[in-house]
Amino acid sequence: MAEQVIPIRGFNTTTVVTHFVLVGFSSLGELQLLLFVLFLLLYLTILVANVTIMAVIRLSLTLHSPIYGLLFFLSFSESCYTLVIIPQLLAHLLSDTKSISFVACATQLFFCLGFACTNCFLIAVMGYDRYVAICHPLRYLLLMNKRLGLGLVSLSGVTGFFIALVATNLICDMPFCGPNRVNHYFCDMAPMIKLACTDTQVKELALFSLSILVILVPFLIILISYGFIVNTILKIPSADGKRKAFAKCVSHLTVVFIHYGCASIIYLLPKSKSASDKDQLVAVSYTVVTPLLNPLVYSLRNQEVKSALKRVMTMPKATKMS
Repeated sequence: MAEQVIPIRGFNTTTVVTHFVLVGFSSLGELQLLLFVLFLLLYLTILVANVTIMAVIRLSLTLHSPIYGLLFFLSFSESCYTLVIIPQLLAHLLSDTKSISFVACATQLFFCLGFACTNCFLIAVMGYDRYVAICHPLRYLLLMNKRLGLGLVSLSGVTGFFIALVATNLICDMPFCGPNRVNHYFCDMAPMIKLACTDTQVKELALFSLSILVILVPFLIILISYGFIVNTILKIPSADGKRKAFAKCVSHLTVVFIHYGCASIIYLLPKSKSASDKDQLVAVSYTVVTPLLNPLVYSLRNQEVKSALKRVMTMPKATKMS
């Protein structure tokens, strides 16, 4: 079907593609219905898990510390991130028409990148929180107070969405003359760049630099923080003290390796034209599995969260008994 030449206001006027087709899992045929059920269950689980974490943190006074405030905003950001991607994926799995307008694709790209960048920065801030809690426990409330925590959360969001705006503008300002089939299930940087009908080397370098800024710089900050943490833990004389100190970091470390590992594979490793199926599998782990694992890791491996969850769940019963 020939594309109608309609300039997209605000982007490069040589763009003639007015909509994209998200190929996604089209090649799986009838298995798409099975994928729909699977992704729907995963999505509902993600929402329930993250909303539960946020509710428990909000209702439990014992979790009103900076680290759980950061976890609250991380759960909120992860929920919004999946909201941008998964509902559209579910709709396309049930539909023969998998098209998305140019503007809608650009909008999805912006919000996907915005929340993804914000999550990277939030996890780095959580690393700083663990550093202060273990290396400077007596000054924790002074160095990591509520005002500073909210400031770091705001800075993470503003910086994340500013970088997303720059990246989206770099991509959508390129001319798209056709074909318009995006070999992915949502609008992401790499599959869209492949469709541009111009030399993309300069912009790919700029986008790669932004990826380094978002992924490697926060990860480096986390590594430095944990260098100080390990040094402090080794100085603790008792084995029980070392175990308790390390237990404070296990949940965060698990999230760090899962989140930055998948993000590095998607945005930092070089892509081959024949690796689209593999890229989609990694993207599923990043867009679906990671938002599911974050609340599970913090609820299953964190005794304070588990205790608070039990108290919140039994609160109505206690009220009735009284």
